Amino acid sequence: MGQKRSYTEAMEDSTKPQHTSPFLPMFEVFRAELDEHHDRRERIIKASRDITAASKKIIFSLQRIRKLGQPIPPNITKANAQYWDTIKKIYAAVSKDLQGINAYRYSRNITGGHQEFMESLSFQHYLESQSLISYEESCKKLAELGDEGGALLLTPEDYILGVFDMVGELMRFAVTAMATSGALPGGESRRQPVPTHASGSSGTAEQKDEQMDVDVPEQKPPRNVLEDMRELRTHLEGLDIGDRKFSDDVDKKMGVMRNCVEKVENALYGLIIRGRERPKGWMPDLGDVDSAAGAGLNWLAGWPVPRGLNHRQPSDSTAPPTPATPSTLSDMPIVRARPLTLDQTTTGYALAVRPGRRVSPSVASP
Repeated sequence: MGQKRSYTEAMEDSTKPQHTSPFLPMFEVFRAELDEHHDRRERIIKASRDITAASKKIIFSLQRIRKLGQPIPPNITKANAQYWDTIKKIYAAVSKDLQGINAYRYSRNITGGHQEFMESLSFQHYLESQSLISYEESCKKLAELGDEGGALLLTPEDYILGVFDMVGELMRFAVTAMATSGALPGGESRRQPVPTHASGSSGTAEQKDEQMDVDVPEQKPPRNVLEDMRELRTHLEGLDIGDRKFSDDVDKKMGVMRNCVEKVENALYGLIIRGRERPKGWMPDLGDVDSAAGAGLNWLAGWPVPRGLNHRQPSDSTAPPTPATPSTLSDMPIVRARPLTLDQTTTGYALAVRPGRRVSPSVASP
């Protein structure tokens, strides 16, 4: 049985140095470094999300533009100024955490913000100059946002992935412009330099005759959005990518980029082909078209026609009677919803929709 120590003996033992593990101070340093790492990582992730949100707002404002190769309107520039300032403040605050080896260590955490920033920057540059911003100029723009914390690194991977995303914004810009203006947006014609031998007045008569046969174009046709998107698609498809992770990201965005170009092509095809079938400035009235089509089908089936869409009987008393209801769908006449005037109607029956617009069931008189 042990002997109980007195109070004095117990106090003397507590003052003696305790034997600790020599590895404990080492792991305390590791703990501090891990805490600092996680705190830095959370700051970078939050900054990336805030930069993404501000960049999207800039893109939304830029989508209100309808012309290429012109300065950004003052109202849009004023609206986007606050978002550019927000991006600058965020980059300035997080730039200290992205210096040296940390720029590569946390590259996957900041890449979302870099790509969205690159998308908004390249989209605005294209609207102003109808050209793609270079990688060197993009790096310079991003380095200026680092402020006192140091220059920020823009990797070639973030630059390329941002250009991929910019193609999607070009698709939205082109489709919206075609829907509102009825034309594919493009730049203005650029004058070609005239060769000196074609404009000179000196020389023999034979040389002047030969000069007159030379056809020198004064203007080069302007490029449109679709041509630029096709050129981007050609260059992006020719990329030689070695990194596996980067290759996976490119494969995902490659399919989306191709679909964006195809959407603009299909929209332009429909605009050209269907535009020739309609009068200039004609826009369909969906309410009248639906009601007229329904009334025409009711009339063909022998049902009563809704009020306001009555049959118009010819003024001639010798007009033929109403044709019988077709027995099969193949014999059923097509109800066409077209803006017809009174002198364009035939001796058949027409459905009066409203003054100046008629829907003809295309029933030929016997």
